[in-house]
Amino acid sequence: MTRTVYVNGDYLPETEAKVSIFDRGFLMADAVYEVTSVLGGKLIDFEGHAVRLKRSLDELDMAEPCTKDELLEIHRKLVELNDIDEGLVYLQVTRGSDGDRDFVFPSEDTKPTIVLFTQNKPGLADSAAAKVGAKIISIEDIRWGRRDIKTVQLLYPSMGKMMAKKAGADDAWMIEDGHVTEGTSNNAYFVKDGVIVTRPLSNDILHGITRKAVLRMAEEAQLKVEERLFTIDEAKAADEAFTTSASAFVMPVVEIDGVALGDGTPGPIAKRLREIYLEESIKAAV
Repeated sequence: MTRTVYVNGDYLPETEAKVSIFDRGFLMADAVYEVTSVLGGKLIDFEGHAVRLKRSLDELDMAEPCTKDELLEIHRKLVELNDIDEGLVYLQVTRGSDGDRDFVFPSEDTKPTIVLFTQNKPGLADSAAAKVGAKIISIEDIRWGRRDIKTVQLLYPSMGKMMAKKAGADDAWMIEDGHVTEGTSNNAYFVKDGVIVTRPLSNDILHGITRKAVLRMAEEAQLKVEERLFTIDEAKAADEAFTTSASAFVMPVVEIDGVALGDGTPGPIAKRLREIYLEESIKAAV
């Protein structure tokens, strides 16, 4: 089945979708993105993703391509047109093109480019990977300093995932100045003596939408949370660990750099938070 995608106001078969070769998203990664999960045909945490998108655009002095209500309608229509029950909606906004390549930003009247497409992911909620947990390696964090802006500059995270794959693992956590920043596409946590530890928000990490929701739900469940810097050795000595992201929700971590956590199976707090997150998010989905 050919997907219907959205490009600059038009719903098109994916085979007919086009953007300019001079688009700054293509030439300079001058673009931001969001990924929203779909469960039961409804959008999970759409409001949070829309708010973060605006923040990313504002931080880069990039124009908004449409209103939040229009964006919601586009998401919903793509889900309907592509018959998505469980899956993802990918959204990307670039600074557009003024017809040539230049380091200087194009004129202010240049329209941004907006592209959306869906990915069908049956079994997204009932994930087999979440039942066995992820194996993690640690790598150096050499990304630029504004990781709080959700840009499409994803080459190093992609390389990190390939490093993990080569090492027989599932993903990588990045380390800067001796402390864990985050995973290649997720926020990182460990649990010790019942306390959940994760790095505090700053320009150094992405302000995860799922992170925000999970930490709120953890506190509502009367679980203790500490937001502080931590080392990979602390994580290796933990009782359990996990990551959060919009596409994997809460993913238990069972091994770090070859060291098994606990008994080597998903821990109780990670499993419980995944259950709570899915239950509450599905109820609030739009």
